[in-house]
Amino acid sequence: MGNRRSELNRWLCVAVTVFLCLGFRLGHATAAEDGFYKGKTIRLIVAFSAGGGYDTYSRTIARHLGKYIPGNPTVVVDNMTGAGGFIHANYMFKQAKPDGLTIGNNSGGLFLQQVMGAKGVEFDGKRFEYLGAPAVDHLTCGIAKASGVTSMEKWFAAKEPVRFGGVGPGGFASDLPRVLQAALGLPVKVIDGYKGTSDIRLATESGELAGSCLSWDSYKTTWRKAIESGDVNIIIQAMPKKHPELANVPLAMDYAKTDEAKKLIKHGAHDLAYSARPYFLAPGTPKARVQLLRTAFADVLKDPDLLAEAKKASFGIEYVSGEELESIVFGLYKIEPAFAAKMKQILVP
Repeated sequence: MGNRRSELNRWLCVAVTVFLCLGFRLGHATAAEDGFYKGKTIRLIVAFSAGGGYDTYSRTIARHLGKYIPGNPTVVVDNMTGAGGFIHANYMFKQAKPDGLTIGNNSGGLFLQQVMGAKGVEFDGKRFEYLGAPAVDHLTCGIAKASGVTSMEKWFAAKEPVRFGGVGPGGFASDLPRVLQAALGLPVKVIDGYKGTSDIRLATESGELAGSCLSWDSYKTTWRKAIESGDVNIIIQAMPKKHPELANVPLAMDYAKTDEAKKLIKHGAHDLAYSARPYFLAPGTPKARVQLLRTAFADVLKDPDLLAEAKKASFGIEYVSGEELESIVFGLYKIEPAFAAKMKQILVP
């Protein structure tokens, strides 16, 4: 009995020592991370042009993020446009320092582009460190009233392809109309090369384009006047269920007649809606710093001032955690190769 008690005491001593050492190391690491950001500047780089939906979210987040990071660093927003987000993603992967001072914001559609083997991909989405996303994109397509296409029936019957503005493969503005064209047989012509949704809006207002496919929040935030006046009509929703504010707008899946069409809409729209606005760090960023920024990102999206700004600007906040986002992105890499090849034919012109 005495030997057993002595053995138990020795194990308890070992366990306590290990616990204290780990606690000291964790506390030391936390303290080091807490002091890292003091007096520093975080650069939040958006892959699309100023004035669009991605930019609006990022600038709103940047105004409040610093107060949730120990040391209260300054947060500035830059725009790095081009190639539908590829330039930005390649920069974040190859050139951004893994020190937690550069945060990227891009389109989740780029990860599907990598899965499909698109040209120009010099990044690996599985190696980024994900902080989360501020919203789930409720994907829609809107068409200008001046085009004469004001309903799905008129779109199907259009004699000429409806011209949509795109930012390039990997951006929903480009990918979603191509998915709908392939899945539903809609007449579509995507004009790539726009730097962001603000540029697409201006081209639509001038008559250069007929419309665009964006999130409903982007429409409400940056196209509000055109929506309220009826100059632009939301024609279709590419989500599993209708948005409460768009009860009379049909779902894309309602028109899907084959299993392949349904699968295209699922992988090309539904699955990507939750990873549409990822915020991430360069590969190799210290894990303690990643966790610190994940916590700050979660906290800032509950900030009363940020929520008041979001409500005033009519864009929604529906937090997706870094862990959830990472799981969703990794799931894209499990799409069967044969179907990925089929999607490549559709999405990579």
